[in-house]
Amino acid sequence: MFSSVIKSVFGSANERYIKAARKIVAQINDLEPQIQALSDEELQGQTNKLRGLIDGGAKLDDILPEAFATVREASVRVFGMRHFDVQLIGGLVLHRGEIAEMRTGEGKTLMATLAVYLNALEGKGVHVVTVNDYLARRDAEEMGKLYNWLGLSVGVIVPGMPEEMKRGAYNADITYGTNNEFGFDYLRDNMKHSRSEMAQRPFNFAIVDEVDSILIDEARTPLIISGPTEDKSELYVLLDQVARDIPQEWLDIDEKTKRVQLTEDGLEEVEKLLIEKGLLASENLYDAQNTQVVHHLDQALVANFARKRDTDYIVKDGKVIIIDEFTGRMMDGRRWSNGLHQAVEAKEGVRIEPENQTLASITFQNYFRMYPKLSGMTGTAATEAAEFWDIYKVGVVEIPTNLPVARIDEEDEFYKNTADKFGAIARAIKEKQEIGQPVLVGTVSIEKSELLSEYLDKEGVRHAVLNARFHEQEAHIVAQAGRYGAVTIATNMAGRGTDIQLGGNVEYRIRDELADMPEGPERDAAIAAIRAEVAEEKERVKAAGGLFVLGTERHESRRIDNQLRGRSGRQGDPGLSRFYLCLEDDLLRIFGPDTLFSKMMRSNLADGEAIGSKWLSKAIETAQKKVEARNYDMRKQVVQYDDVMNDQRKVVYEQRAEIMDSEAVDDVVVDMRHDTINALVGASCPPGSYPEQWDVDGLKARAEEIFGFQPPFDAWLAEEEVEPELLEEKLRALTDQMMDAKMGAQDAGIWRMVEKDVLLRQLDHHWKEHLSTLDALRQVIWMRGMAQKQPINEYKQEAFALFETMLDTLREEVTRILFRAELRFEEPAPQALPDLPAFLTGHIDPLTGLDDSADGDGSESRPQLFGSLAGAPGAEFGPGGAAAGTDPYANLGLSRNATCPCGSGQKYKHCHGALPSRALV
Repeated sequence: MFSSVIKSVFGSANERYIKAARKIVAQINDLEPQIQALSDEELQGQTNKLRGLIDGGAKLDDILPEAFATVREASVRVFGMRHFDVQLIGGLVLHRGEIAEMRTGEGKTLMATLAVYLNALEGKGVHVVTVNDYLARRDAEEMGKLYNWLGLSVGVIVPGMPEEMKRGAYNADITYGTNNEFGFDYLRDNMKHSRSEMAQRPFNFAIVDEVDSILIDEARTPLIISGPTEDKSELYVLLDQVARDIPQEWLDIDEKTKRVQLTEDGLEEVEKLLIEKGLLASENLYDAQNTQVVHHLDQALVANFARKRDTDYIVKDGKVIIIDEFTGRMMDGRRWSNGLHQAVEAKEGVRIEPENQTLASITFQNYFRMYPKLSGMTGTAATEAAEFWDIYKVGVVEIPTNLPVARIDEEDEFYKNTADKFGAIARAIKEKQEIGQPVLVGTVSIEKSELLSEYLDKEGVRHAVLNARFHEQEAHIVAQAGRYGAVTIATNMAGRGTDIQLGGNVEYRIRDELADMPEGPERDAAIAAIRAEVAEEKERVKAAGGLFVLGTERHESRRIDNQLRGRSGRQGDPGLSRFYLCLEDDLLRIFGPDTLFSKMMRSNLADGEAIGSKWLSKAIETAQKKVEARNYDMRKQVVQYDDVMNDQRKVVYEQRAEIMDSEAVDDVVVDMRHDTINALVGASCPPGSYPEQWDVDGLKARAEEIFGFQPPFDAWLAEEEVEPELLEEKLRALTDQMMDAKMGAQDAGIWRMVEKDVLLRQLDHHWKEHLSTLDALRQVIWMRGMAQKQPINEYKQEAFALFETMLDTLREEVTRILFRAELRFEEPAPQALPDLPAFLTGHIDPLTGLDDSADGDGSESRPQLFGSLAGAPGAEFGPGGAAAGTDPYANLGLSRNATCPCGSGQKYKHCHGALPSRALV
């Protein structure tokens, strides 16, 4: 009560923020006459003027009013659109590194140009992050006209781009791209062996469009780059046959988490079944040697009993394609992890693709937290404000609308079952179409869209069904959803980012209808006719009540419902929204409380009868809050586990960067050798022990294994008062002397390159193995909870110990390879480089196995510099290029990094410009 009194006197924190922001807006407006008086050349010259002020020591906040006024006037001259005052407030919020919640149709894309321009003046790069490639291209093209007019460069990042183009895009003042592509590029950059090959610059400022979708919905699933492993197709098929034979009474199926477990009785029966089929290595199901069979049996059970065709996935062209749980879109090229996708492929009888091994991974939370300044914009963020602050330390500011909202949000209507509900929806849509009121119908899945389409066909209602298959097609259909009498069925987030204008979208109609008409008077007349037609149709739609948004059921997140509602009532237009619900909806069936009221509804509500109830509405809201809290806990858990890996990732990536930037790494190699010797002696001669207790034979064997010779330990041990420290000192001196002699016999420059290359390759190899070990650890660490231990604390301890072990193994392996390696010169015959398997990119949920990102990252295999390294796992080198003396392009003065003129696609230095090869043996 006291807080409500304070709010009534002083206003809420958000109102006070907006009030203070209006003072800066007034400063911008005061500059408008002065800026308007500038010629085009003078206005374009503002960019250099403002950059000069920054170079002179001015802060961005000092030049903000003038920069914003410049962008507003430039927008008027380029687009014919002037920023509203509320858009200036939104631009200020973005610049300050906060989230601007702005209603749909208020102009978020144009608003962002203010903060983007201001921050791009520093020349450090601004990243604008979108939810799909279509929006990245569209916004880069459309808004790029404004930035280019003001003298700024714009780049766009899309999957499959050549590396040179990608580097150019990142070096632009402003770079557009998707969250997945930015994250994958960061991981790819940290798998490269030369700083010049890396695409991204140091992070500076990012604006995330549809920030709730990217930083909340998609943040449950880490980004993963992986490579293929062995093929186990036969095992998947055999275990799928076993899973099909298991009756449901042997299973405990959890619909909420989509998990399936065997009951105690089921375990005994399945064990017998597997023994009969000869699939177990021993008669105990949970012996260590049966781990793989048990794991894949679990996945086969999930595939058969928890993943439903046409709801969780569809089968198209002989492939299992995941359906996104939030958007209903087909996620073509994306796969579930941990063998689940292969289990579903076995279930459907399609070709089984091999599993993949993790090469690099990061969560969106840890990726976006690397930006010194992060902001975002969306129509719905307030309900998740606490999470935005807890995870990303960014606040949410609600921006007032330019005009008052005229949309009417009606009470939900409840029906007894799905058939009654869909019948009522079809009749309501038919009534609206008859009076010309456009209807946008939001469904939660492709299956529900198609079911409703059948009902509308029976009623004779003309409609378009949008299953969110193609982003660009979505945008063109959704853009015209406000036309007179239009009925559009879409998944809740289909076409998100596209404005629905009453009467139709003029720009999209011009593109669609006049694409082939050449410029000239005839085209100008056609455009004028379209504009007049849209204006007339808009008035008819307004008279019919504006856009009617109809939700076929509540989503598990209140934000998604609010997004759907927000499609109607833009810029003060009239509108209507209503949700139709029934007791068979997934949200109520799985998460809703089985209240006395719902029981009464089942028994007392007549077929086809509707009811409105605040009691049931409250039950819906309670169910949504439960799911939101559960999903937040899942995302928080992902962050907690990735934070452990993130600390290690930073160490490894920083070490890689230092190695790549160093001319020589001999000091690192020497330190590694000395550390290896200390560990070697320490393991065989523990401190505080007597010489007769030392494992001298083991020390000799390990030394010979690593260094390729046996040091004179017997002679050293014959000396009086020998100590482990003395053995370490003598072994360090001997190995240093031998390495100096080896290096003295070789070309110093070539040997430095060898050291650097070996160090990088071994670091990458052992980091990859470490990631696989951590993945396996995370799958089983929850079992520690049965011993009353905190799994996350146990994971931290185990992960730290594993990291220390990885570093010890890395030091030993680098020392072994370099000590045993020898350079020899030879003239190899030209040969083609072997094809390397393409890396796969994944965005994988560690809890559900859902993969949320496209495969095939466009990475190119890089030619190797040297011959083979004996005993170096993952470091097989092949000779590149032609022999020296056979170069027909030697006199052209080509750069060694240029593409070879022969058409091979390789760099000149790796092809006809290759130096004589030196192989390590």
